[in-house]
Amino acid sequence: MIVYNSDMEYKPGEFEPRWAHKWEEEGINKAVDKSDLQKTYLLIEFPYPSGDRLHVGHARSYCCLDAVARKRRMQGQNVLFPFGWDAFGLPAENFAVKTGVHPKITTRQNIEHAKKQVISWGLSFDWDREINTTDPEYYRWTQWIFVQLFNRGLAYKAEITVNWCPSCRINLANEEVVDGCCERCGTKTERRKQSQWLLRITAYADRLLSDLKTVNFREDIARQQINWIGKKEGAAVKFKIQITNNKSNSNDNYIEVFTTRIDTLFGVTYLVLAPEHPLVQEITNPKVKDYISKALNKSERERKQKTGKTGVDTELTAINPANGEKVPIWIADYVMMDVGTGAIMGVPGHDERDMEFAKEHNLEVRQVVEEGKLINSGKYTGMGSGEAGERMIKDGLGEKSCHYHLRDWVFSRQHYWGEPIPMINCSKCAENHRSFFTTSPLTPLHNCGEGNERGEVEMYGWFPVPEDQLPVELPEIEKYQPTQTGESPLAHIESFVQTTCPNCGGLARRETDTMPNWAGSSWYFLRYIDPHNDKALADPEKLKYWLPVDWYNGGMEHTTLHLLYSRFWHKFLFDLGVVPTSEPYAKRTSHGMILGPDSRKMSKSRGNVINPDEVVAKFGADSLRLYEMFIGPFDQTTTWSWESLEGVHRFLKRVWVLIVDSGKLIVESSGEAKNRMARLVNKIDRDLESMKFNTAVAALMEFLNWWTEHQLEVGKDLVEMFLRILAPLAPFITEELYQTRFGNKTKYISIHSLEWPKIKVENGGEKTSIVITVDGKVRGKVEDPPGGEAGQESVSKKALEMENVKKYIEGKVYKTVYVPGKILNFVIAHGSK
Repeated sequence: MIVYNSDMEYKPGEFEPRWAHKWEEEGINKAVDKSDLQKTYLLIEFPYPSGDRLHVGHARSYCCLDAVARKRRMQGQNVLFPFGWDAFGLPAENFAVKTGVHPKITTRQNIEHAKKQVISWGLSFDWDREINTTDPEYYRWTQWIFVQLFNRGLAYKAEITVNWCPSCRINLANEEVVDGCCERCGTKTERRKQSQWLLRITAYADRLLSDLKTVNFREDIARQQINWIGKKEGAAVKFKIQITNNKSNSNDNYIEVFTTRIDTLFGVTYLVLAPEHPLVQEITNPKVKDYISKALNKSERERKQKTGKTGVDTELTAINPANGEKVPIWIADYVMMDVGTGAIMGVPGHDERDMEFAKEHNLEVRQVVEEGKLINSGKYTGMGSGEAGERMIKDGLGEKSCHYHLRDWVFSRQHYWGEPIPMINCSKCAENHRSFFTTSPLTPLHNCGEGNERGEVEMYGWFPVPEDQLPVELPEIEKYQPTQTGESPLAHIESFVQTTCPNCGGLARRETDTMPNWAGSSWYFLRYIDPHNDKALADPEKLKYWLPVDWYNGGMEHTTLHLLYSRFWHKFLFDLGVVPTSEPYAKRTSHGMILGPDSRKMSKSRGNVINPDEVVAKFGADSLRLYEMFIGPFDQTTTWSWESLEGVHRFLKRVWVLIVDSGKLIVESSGEAKNRMARLVNKIDRDLESMKFNTAVAALMEFLNWWTEHQLEVGKDLVEMFLRILAPLAPFITEELYQTRFGNKTKYISIHSLEWPKIKVENGGEKTSIVITVDGKVRGKVEDPPGGEAGQESVSKKALEMENVKKYIEGKVYKTVYVPGKILNFVIAHGSK
């Protein structure tokens, strides 16, 4: 029996919890795995349960995408809108270390608290699909993916230089270091050598770039992917050297340099090696060795300082292949081994950084290019730079090559709270050079990482845990804190470490490193599709139905690395035949940060943190939801304002009073009211799809203002319609008012199960003109039908039929920019043929 609150006073606390329970009980938010309806897979980033509560930043993303999910259900779509917990990794472990409570306990408690929050916000998640990355039945498949990566040569172990955070006591991937500091705690990192597991993401670099053309990522997000991969085309040039005090054949030594400007080869006056370059290990000069030792103790940030280029002369020389000249070889800490080949050719006459180094160390400066033409360059003198570069390659002075900013993904962590890496090491098999390691023709491997030119690394003695023994469960231990040595706490648990070799059956040892918190989040969207499958990662038919994810929204901080890693894993699974699409997400967007009322980033130390629970307790969940949408443009950083929140709350109170006070309503609405409603329905639909949540709320407020002044023109038909279009944004108040004033008293039918309104503008509605421009110049107008603001496709079609538009385009449109109801601009690709 549902009891309705018919008082004139708006009291959300009296009915919001009731409806949240009712919706879950009725299962109105559940998706169907097979349906004739159009499918929609909407995804938001699942949170780290690394604190005891979710914050208003979470609410911004969740509530806005929830409005889209609810609207699309009302439009007859089969909507998958799932939720779960990214519960392994450093954030959760740090919280446990801080509180002194085991991460298993804190994680469980934090999830319980956060789940109560999101339920109280009225989020329409399908809770039957809830996942948790710490569930062994989940990370069984995370480990399975790692095994497949290893079996195909895409996971390997190598001795590398790592970034050590002395505060978190953890090794960080390069991507987790910002300006030389740990991205989480801000502590200055240290560089040191350690054996680590890596994933060969570089093997997928070209596909990660080219497939961006097949998806609808916001332009800045796609650009972040492109910049991080950082593909540069150029040439590989070999400079022969002579070392007299090494054990190898000195005549075979050379330094390979990657350059994008081979045309400046005649201007090379020195070479510079990174301190980590393999060649420097053969140099015994004490002065050089001392410099290298000091350089390796510097942070990456210190080494990349723009001023004061330090270096040391090795007293060795190399031969310039262009002119046979001898050039000195230096070592300098500003050259990084993970950039290019770890060696650069110094061309101070045409590079600012090289000029600075040359001046610092009195090295020759030589000009070889002037106004785009080569000078002082032998037979190439007089040629343009482009032509000369091509001729030099054709003449054998270098080979075409490309390099990437992207490096193989450092995947292992020496911490407790993570998925155990399912690998076993057998010393006996290692001695006998036995290995399970293979490479696969699934993808072409670039020359990357440690190993030979095919990208292979001999992994003698390493074997994956047999698939029928997965998952390798994380054992419960008392001392879970990070160690001072950088070793995983699991290394001291002999009952975990000791095991049997899958190859020879002898005594062997488990890998004690765990996976990073990126692991479980790299494929979680797949498990939502089939979360209870114990036979496979997910059923192929279900994957075929739901993929790709139609719309994925998350924070800007995850639009580079998390997005890149998950795309990499998905492409690998596509190559295995596990998933049916090459790209996981058809569309990716992001939301801006919410600053505190003082316009600074929210922080407990500043005392400016907004607790969403307190907002709900005082104003109701609908007020929180609407304010999160109204606070500002969705993709921009905004500042919290209590005054604006109270304004949204007043709007809901006015809606409540106006509808509860239904005695003034007439049977039939006026033509003007219907026209206004038609325009409002279209605008809400359009604004939610284009992430203009703030203007959608503003439009509802504007209509309410008109309604308040023209109450006798708005009948019950439009009141119900108003509730329907408000329902996705404010689900609680609309359900309460609908059930009170319009609902079936004998059978519960939720307002969220009703159809999205369909209404056309009646005669007399005003038409508007959409201006058509080509490269910003006005070329015509298209009439927009009353109430509509026509869609971009229909406006473009009409515009392209106009003679005054066609003659300026001629099939050379690069892109179109459309402002609904106002302007359509065709941007021309100049230079196209």
